[in-house]
Amino acid sequence: MARLLFLIILCTLPSSHLSSFSPFFSGCAIIRPPRDGGIRYRGLTQEQVQILPVDYEIEYICRGNRVIVGPKVRKCLANGTWTDMTLPSTCLLLCPRVWTSLENGRVTANPPGPPVEGTALHYSCHAGFILEGRNISHCTKLGKWDCDPGEATKLLYDLLYTEPIKIVLMPGCSGVSTLVAEAARMWNLIVLSYGSSSPALSNRQRFPTFFRTHPSATLHNPTRVRLFQKWKWTRIATIQQTTEVFTSTLDDLEQRVKEAGIEISVRQSFLTDPAVAVKNLKRQDARIIVGLFYETEARKVFCEVYKEKLYGKKYVWFLIGWYADNWFKIKDPAINCTAENMAEAVEGHVTTEIVMLNPETVRGVSNMTSQDFLAALMSRLGGKNPEETGGFQEAPLAYDAVWALALALNKTVAPLKARGRRLEDFNYNNHDITSEIYRALNTSSFEGVSGQVVFDAQGSRMAMTLIEQLQGGSYKKIGYYDSSQKNLSWFGNDVWIGAGPPADRTVVIEEYRFLSQKLFAAVSVFAGLGILLGIVCLTFNIYNGNVRYIQNSQPYLNNMTAVGCMMALAAVFPLGIDGHHVHRSQFPVVCQFRLWLLGLGFSLAYGSMFTKIWWVHTLFTKKDEKKEKKKPLEPWKLYATVGVLLGIDFLSLVIWQGVDPLHITVEKFTKEAPKKDLDVLVQPLLEHCSSEKMNTWLVSSGRKGCSFYRLDGLLLLLGIFLAYETKSVSTEKINDHRAVGMAIYNVAVLCLITAPVTMILSSQQDASFAFASLAIVFSAYITLVVLFVPKMRRLITRGEWQSEQQDTLKTGSSTNNNDEEKSRQLERENRELQKIIQEVKTNSSALDRTLESRGSRNSATTRQTETRAASQTEKLSH
Repeated sequence: MARLLFLIILCTLPSSHLSSFSPFFSGCAIIRPPRDGGIRYRGLTQEQVQILPVDYEIEYICRGNRVIVGPKVRKCLANGTWTDMTLPSTCLLLCPRVWTSLENGRVTANPPGPPVEGTALHYSCHAGFILEGRNISHCTKLGKWDCDPGEATKLLYDLLYTEPIKIVLMPGCSGVSTLVAEAARMWNLIVLSYGSSSPALSNRQRFPTFFRTHPSATLHNPTRVRLFQKWKWTRIATIQQTTEVFTSTLDDLEQRVKEAGIEISVRQSFLTDPAVAVKNLKRQDARIIVGLFYETEARKVFCEVYKEKLYGKKYVWFLIGWYADNWFKIKDPAINCTAENMAEAVEGHVTTEIVMLNPETVRGVSNMTSQDFLAALMSRLGGKNPEETGGFQEAPLAYDAVWALALALNKTVAPLKARGRRLEDFNYNNHDITSEIYRALNTSSFEGVSGQVVFDAQGSRMAMTLIEQLQGGSYKKIGYYDSSQKNLSWFGNDVWIGAGPPADRTVVIEEYRFLSQKLFAAVSVFAGLGILLGIVCLTFNIYNGNVRYIQNSQPYLNNMTAVGCMMALAAVFPLGIDGHHVHRSQFPVVCQFRLWLLGLGFSLAYGSMFTKIWWVHTLFTKKDEKKEKKKPLEPWKLYATVGVLLGIDFLSLVIWQGVDPLHITVEKFTKEAPKKDLDVLVQPLLEHCSSEKMNTWLVSSGRKGCSFYRLDGLLLLLGIFLAYETKSVSTEKINDHRAVGMAIYNVAVLCLITAPVTMILSSQQDASFAFASLAIVFSAYITLVVLFVPKMRRLITRGEWQSEQQDTLKTGSSTNNNDEEKSRQLERENRELQKIIQEVKTNSSALDRTLESRGSRNSATTRQTETRAASQTEKLSH
């Protein structure tokens, strides 16, 4: 009730009174200033700063050489909150801007903005330039760059020209180490670094006395190669930012994978924009991709990876492990992908990171485990945040560097003593003591808090590598690799989007195209029936070989035609046999059967028909036709002609197979994607019978199904011409030449059509086989039916089954049936004429007697009668 009364009074007050109450009911409470900073309240005293009114603005200020990072001004909103409260405002030290520009190159700040503490500057050169010095600088908590070669140069010469004499120099970062190590040999000094990773420092000619407990950036490469081998990848791709450190790392990787028998199929690089490089990876079917670039460029790369869909179960990315754990979640104005897009694109990638703290609980030369060292270090820091302590990660390496130096110096005592020298005798001109220290460091091998300390031939540390995989948005350890022992420790917890590690390329499955078995079976049935028909025709022709009608058709040539048709029909079976029926090694034998059966069958069948039509044309189409008809036809000439044609083809086939035998050739077709969602492509293949100079042999021998090449092609055309020329010839010497001409027409037409069609359809096994085999079947069927069925019909319907011997006994003649009929008819006519002549002679004698009695007056009449009678007699006798 009191609250309701209060609201009523408030609503009835005039506006002037309401305004006086507003500070108590609307506005923003004061907020705390950032560390090492304060807040400037404009127009208000300290006593008035209670609840600040709406639209009031405050300004952050920083102490000393610090600058504000984040919103500098905040405004009070009507809902009682300040603007941009989700964005923190901090006061950070500003590093000098002396390293923020690079001649003939580019400097990238991460995060973007002024070079404050925590900022990393990445250096890269334009095309055609090589970076000298380190490629990265960090702004430390002290507001200074962590690696200043100029400052290092000054300190180096101060150290060298002041007492006491130095024996070993221990620089930190790569830029300073490069300068110190190159100059140290002039003073015979050993250089031992704990924080240099540049691959360029592995050059023994340039840096002859340099060692480092921090492994080279190329140490990632043996681990990568081992993982490639573990997952059985032999083909990888790379994409790199164009900087010296990544170029030298990639050159080392290329050499290592070459030795391991692994191919780098695609190598892409970019300066600032990776879009084109990522597209090229996609276009060239890159699957296993090694990425070498800084963190800022990594976000650009994977934004393009998301756009190109170059991620998922088909792809694996290998990245550097020293990025921040949330590098892909950081909002970057340089890319136009969301955090969700980036998280999707980077899921499942693998990182390799050099182990700087021994993961095993082993007491080393210092009698401390890695955890003991870490606890001691945290105690020395006095509770400070390790992330705010410069060089915290490299502390185990620095500790082991000191131990390596101590052990090496201790190892030199005995050899130097044997020479009558001591370490205290060292000076900058003493090369012998330097050589002893070098030898001692080069043979160092001990267990340190960072792991096994061993140096390779280039003075670089051989250390373990941590292998991690991004699983569900966070990194999980999946293994370690010790390059010095070549030992891979695998946890077996790697996770893949697909069923397992993807293939290193699109798997191409070779799939042979085989002939349709239904088509082959159907054609084989027709061919088999044709062979049975040929056997019936051949049997009929042999059995009735003594019948005159069969004899006058040259039965031996017809027998050759029947055998040739059966051989051609038999060729259909090997023509349809492929890899579905026989092993690939036996396929050349099948090719030989195809060639010989079809070649000799065609020559035998068509050659015998051509011989008939040739001799009919030769004997019966000349001007002196009557004279030629009287010449007997000699069968041996027919057989010799067939033998010549068959011999020519046989010889050409023998030479062909002796010089250039048939073998298998495989035709490849365009790759096809299967219907199922599989990461494979199907490579269709088709087997052919071929030889090195196939076209030459085909032209010379004419063997490609029914072919119209050269010899046989000319014979086909000539056969058509001869059949046309002799269509009106009638002869009993070869009484079936018209049927032969009809068969030649059909065979030639089918061959002339089929040969070019099968050549065009050679890549389509079913269509090619159908055309070639059906042409053979129809040609054989037509030939057998046209040549033999009419003979069978005549012998059956007319009953002309008598042999030549039986026919001779009955008629005494050796002529054919038509001649015998005519002969008998003429004999009957002669007998009738002889009777007539006898009657005329009888009548003539009677008339003579009558005329003699009548006298001379009838003499004239009698002579006239006798003359007519004599004339008639002579006519009848003829």
